[in-house]
Amino acid sequence: MNGIDKLLEVMRKLRDPENGCSWDVQQDFSSVAPHTIEEAYEVADAIERGNMGDLRDELGDLLFQVVFHAHMAEEMDSFNFNDVASANAEKMIRRHPHVFGDAAERSRGKHAGSWEQIKEAERSESIDGSALAGIANALPALKRAEKLGKRASRVGFDWPNRKGVREKIYEELDELEEAAGTRNSECMEEELGDLVFAVVNLARHLDVDPEKALTSANRKFERRFRDMEGEITGSGKRLKDYKLTALDKFWRNAKKRVG
Repeated sequence: MNGIDKLLEVMRKLRDPENGCSWDVQQDFSSVAPHTIEEAYEVADAIERGNMGDLRDELGDLLFQVVFHAHMAEEMDSFNFNDVASANAEKMIRRHPHVFGDAAERSRGKHAGSWEQIKEAERSESIDGSALAGIANALPALKRAEKLGKRASRVGFDWPNRKGVREKIYEELDELEEAAGTRNSECMEEELGDLVFAVVNLARHLDVDPEKALTSANRKFERRFRDMEGEITGSGKRLKDYKLTALDKFWRNAKKRVG
C-alpha cells in the first residue's frame, strides 16, 4: 500500500462512526478549517527556519487536512480525494499550455501575464462576473487587501504611480486623526482600516510583499526590545523604573547592537 492509500485508510478508520476516534467523528468543515489554516502557517514556518525534517512533517500534517476535508465531502457523496487531485492536475495542465499544450503553444513558451490571463478566462465562466471574484474572504487581511488592489488595478482602477498612493495615505491619516478626536471607536476602526489598506496599496506599487515586510518588522522589533530588556534587567532594574526618555536611549543603543 502506497503512502496516499495508507493515509486515506487511516482517515476512513478515524471517521468510522462505531470504532473511530470520537473527536474526528464529531468534526465538520467549519471546525476543521482553523486547523487547516494553522497547518499551512506551520509549513511556512518550517520553510523559514530551513528545517527539512520539520517541513516533511508539516507537509504531512497539511496533506492530512486535505484528506480530512475530502473524506467528509465523500461522506456527503459530493467528491472524494481522487476528485480533488484530478481536478487540480487538470487545472495545472490548463494553466501551463507552454508545457502541456499543442506544438504551437509549446513553441510560444511562457510569456508574461499568461497565468493571469488563463485565470481571468476561468473566472469569466463563473456566475460571479466581478473582477474581484474568487478572492477568498478567509485570507489574512493584508493578503486579501493586496489581492483586491491587484485585481482592481488590472481593470484600470488604480493610481498611475505611487505619488497618488502617498497622497491617499496622508488623506487617510488626516481622516483618522479627525475620527480620533471624536473618540468614536467605530469611526476610528474604519479610518484605521482605510489607512492600512492604502499602505498595502503603496506596498503593491513598490512591489513589496506587505505580509513579509510586516513579519520582518515584527522580528526586528522583538530583537531590539529583547536586547534593551536584557540590558536593563541585567543591571537589576525593570523597564518600569525608567521614564520614556531614558528608555529611548536604551532603545537607540539596542538598535546599534542588533540592527
